[in-house]
Amino acid sequence: MDYATEFSMDRRPRKRPKLAWELPQTHSKAHSGIYCGQEFASATTSYGTLRVLPDHTGFSIKGLAEKGSPQWRDDDKDGHYVFALGENLTSRYKILNKIGEGTFGQVLECWDRETREMVAIKVVRSVKKYREAAMLEVDVLQLLGKYDRNGSRCVQIRNWFDYRNHICIVFEMLGPSLYDFLRKNSYRPFPVDLVRELGRQLLESVAFVHDMRLIHTDLKPENILFISPEYVKVPDYKVMFRSPKEGVSYKRLPKSSAIKVIDFGSTSYEHQDHNYIVSTRHYRAPEVILGLGWNFPCDIWSIGCILVELCSGEALFQTHENLEHLAMMERVLGPIPQHMLKRADHAAEKYVRRGRLNWPEGAVSRESIKAVLKLSRLPNLVMQHVDHSAGDLLDLLQGLLRFDPMSRMKAHEALRHPFFTGEHYQRY
Repeated sequence: MDYATEFSMDRRPRKRPKLAWELPQTHSKAHSGIYCGQEFASATTSYGTLRVLPDHTGFSIKGLAEKGSPQWRDDDKDGHYVFALGENLTSRYKILNKIGEGTFGQVLECWDRETREMVAIKVVRSVKKYREAAMLEVDVLQLLGKYDRNGSRCVQIRNWFDYRNHICIVFEMLGPSLYDFLRKNSYRPFPVDLVRELGRQLLESVAFVHDMRLIHTDLKPENILFISPEYVKVPDYKVMFRSPKEGVSYKRLPKSSAIKVIDFGSTSYEHQDHNYIVSTRHYRAPEVILGLGWNFPCDIWSIGCILVELCSGEALFQTHENLEHLAMMERVLGPIPQHMLKRADHAAEKYVRRGRLNWPEGAVSRESIKAVLKLSRLPNLVMQHVDHSAGDLLDLLQGLLRFDPMSRMKAHEALRHPFFTGEHYQRY
């Protein structure tokens, strides 16, 4: 999937009350045990923060003219743009680094001579289907930008141009993705209060996208980026309690919880055909696997999976096979409704037998069965990692992860849930 390739414009999110991890750290590390740092670029999933630097006009490669374009050279065999660091991408942008690559093309860190700041430019392959997809993405980004004038919800396009048969889309630099932050934090789960704030922003972004009658279709931690790369390191008392002989252990927390949703390259309009496969495997909704068609609720299922991952540090459904994936869903959430299994399309009907999931009879291996059996039910999984707000969080997740897309929570409905509002929740 085309992931981690978008950036935001220079408009910052609306101000919100600062949380504990957002407050400036004034104590020395000798007294507080807190270390400050910044999370900079990763080659595949995230990118550095906005950095305003002195002009780079004095930098040149092999006598290259200060602002001239390099001599024409052929693309590589796959249609990727061939470049050298220090060259220009039009007279406005100087290429400083390569910060991402995918099936779509490449992402380059560039110096914008006009605005005197670093930007990220997505350079799409010179292949017809990718050029066409890029222009559809530009249309979506421009539509979102038109109505999200504060830039507080989703990544916004700053500029785009066609250069030597490559569509180039310009974005502002951002911080690391949620996945990259988890990975560099040794997959330690986020505190539930941070999960609450991230979940609220994510649902606000998706509610906005859905109001525009658009479906993102590829929500995952890689496609949610912190705006700032700054973080603090604080003692991880849970690890120290479990393994006191290992001494002091630290975990990272972002200084700011502000995020933006990125990668609208797979976004679909409500009226388009919705019978093909969408979403990255771990975050794919059951209706997509069963071939029942999909709509706005497929994004909501992905959000439920993301929130569980942020609380636990691990993807909820770690599999690469359809029947095993469906069996994992049943193990965690209970039986898939019969009316959904009976409507499975021709490609998915082999996963169903006598009105139920063909499991474990249809398992590909004993290892597959073991992988399913080791999963916990959702209530147990939540209680393992959440020491407070567990009841409200569990109820929210059960609404986001309902099998039937028709009964699954909507984004606006989820935002009114007690997990976010703080209102007392009473079970009936």
